[in-house]
Amino acid sequence: MKKNHATAFLAEAYERLEKQKESALATGKLDPELSLIAQEDIAKLSKEQQRVLSEIECILKQEEDEEEQPKAIILEFRAAAGGDEATLFAKDLCNMYQRYAEKKGWRVRILNELTLEITGAGAYSALKYETGVHRVQRIPETEKSGRIHTSTASIAAMPVHSKPKIHINPADIEMEFSRSGGAGGQNVNKVETAVRLVHTPTGIDTRSSSERSQQANREKAMQILTAKLEQLLIEEDNRKYADKRRGQIGTGDRSEKIRTYNFLQDRITDHRLKKSWHNLPKILSGEIDPIIQALREEEEALREQPD
Repeated sequence: MKKNHATAFLAEAYERLEKQKESALATGKLDPELSLIAQEDIAKLSKEQQRVLSEIECILKQEEDEEEQPKAIILEFRAAAGGDEATLFAKDLCNMYQRYAEKKGWRVRILNELTLEITGAGAYSALKYETGVHRVQRIPETEKSGRIHTSTASIAAMPVHSKPKIHINPADIEMEFSRSGGAGGQNVNKVETAVRLVHTPTGIDTRSSSERSQQANREKAMQILTAKLEQLLIEEDNRKYADKRRGQIGTGDRSEKIRTYNFLQDRITDHRLKKSWHNLPKILSGEIDPIIQALREEEEALREQPD
């Protein structure tokens, strides 16, 4: 406790109180007439020590809870049904969340074209329920007949912990190196710094090319792989206990349809909340706070429900 800067002063206070108790005890033994006063002093000092201990325990518990909370979140976007239009929609979603994060003052790192790492206080709690299928209904710019297309893209929202909750056996990983893509044929293209990792037991693969060195990209790819495997466990757990969970919005599964973006009606609908919002251009520019807040309120309401 003395090595922890948050509790060091309290630990020192506890020690001072202990020395005062020892002094009071010694005084009581030397002078029987002061024994009763000494006992009262010792009782008061012991009570103060308990208060100090409670404060230390509270700080340590808070630090433990904060350590348990993910330090960042990785959002991975994938085009699903709809061909080129689905790819464009996945990019639109990626841009929307990037703008939202920037408006919130969070740090955004583009790990690849359709993968973001967002770091900041409250980032994970705000975005953890974005996993699922997002559907868009609109007339593509390339559609000459004016026909409405329905396309989908999926999002995986994966927590990044300071201390990984799973252990990955190095023997289960295949590693590949390639040249990082970059504009203008700069040096980034001439060295094999990009890293791709494949987790053979699950077939999950990750790639990092955002860092300048092979070592840094390997570490980043491993971080993404760890987040994916942890999310896989979370999804399995959620499916297993979905009917028993309180405070859970949806299944947290990437295959669950959670939202529809209808451009013709200028409306976005969250199917878990059964609630809609209008002004899609504004929402796609990153103004998604009303949706995030509605999800948080629903989460809180579910938690307060009796078992």
